Amino acid sequence: MEGKVCIVTGANAGLGRATAMALAAKGATVVVMSRDRERGAAARDEIRGRTGNDAVELMLCDLASLASIRSFVEQFKAKYSQLHVLVNNAGVTLPKRAQTGDGFEMVFGVNHLGHFALTLLLLDALKAGQPSRIVNVSSFKHGQYPLDFNDLQLERGYGMMKAYSRSKLCNVLFTYELARRLRGTKVTTNCVHPGGAATSMGSNSGSIAMLPFIGLALTLRAFGLATPEWGAHTQIWAASAPELDGVSGKYFGGVFRKCQEERSSPATYDEALALKLWQESEQLTGVSLP
Repeated sequence: MEGKVCIVTGANAGLGRATAMALAAKGATVVVMSRDRERGAAARDEIRGRTGNDAVELMLCDLASLASIRSFVEQFKAKYSQLHVLVNNAGVTLPKRAQTGDGFEMVFGVNHLGHFALTLLLLDALKAGQPSRIVNVSSFKHGQYPLDFNDLQLERGYGMMKAYSRSKLCNVLFTYELARRLRGTKVTTNCVHPGGAATSMGSNSGSIAMLPFIGLALTLRAFGLATPEWGAHTQIWAASAPELDGVSGKYFGGVFRKCQEERSSPATYDEALALKLWQESEQLTGVSLP
């Protein structure tokens, strides 16, 4: 990974920090994206110290804000002419419905729309750095709830797991549609399920609906099978493995099937559904492919 420039979203903790750490250890230049300056700086310093790689820097970005995303992209492009790896790792879960400053339901806005806008705004840098890779972190929960375009932002009947699961479905649909649109380039895009890693993402969920999933993750962690480092293994592999050169539009992972291609839920192969989500996302964010 020497000479490669990588961005990891949500890199101040959990899977994101483990991913950034591993890529830095492989010699990559790593941009730690965080919305919190203090926690982001702490992660940057820890990664530098543990890997001996000083080419790790912090750039602030709040994926709940389109203005912040645009500012981040401008800042990144002012310093780097190419991007080789984008790991869209950040994610949120919330027990009660909330909105971003742009008026989007928060979980949908951060987990899908924020990464949708970020990725499209960085595509010219990814094309300049090709062969390059986009890795979208989804979840095995992505097939639990169907999308409803009459209530895409859950203004009626909000539920924490419904919001999270649907946002992860959007991640897979986005991956597959983007892969179709990038055919003929050397920019690949794949999605991964990291497994039941015990991270801080659900720590403030405050919902009994998350308890079985969190309990499973903590149980696995007790046996060393659900640390952030273990959970991040597949996304690190997807970002860096030579055998994935030219591989695009795939879904990898699973709780016990690290780095294995799997079939995602049936809905994710509905190209009409993916196109409709894409068009809706363009309209909501004001961001589209060049």
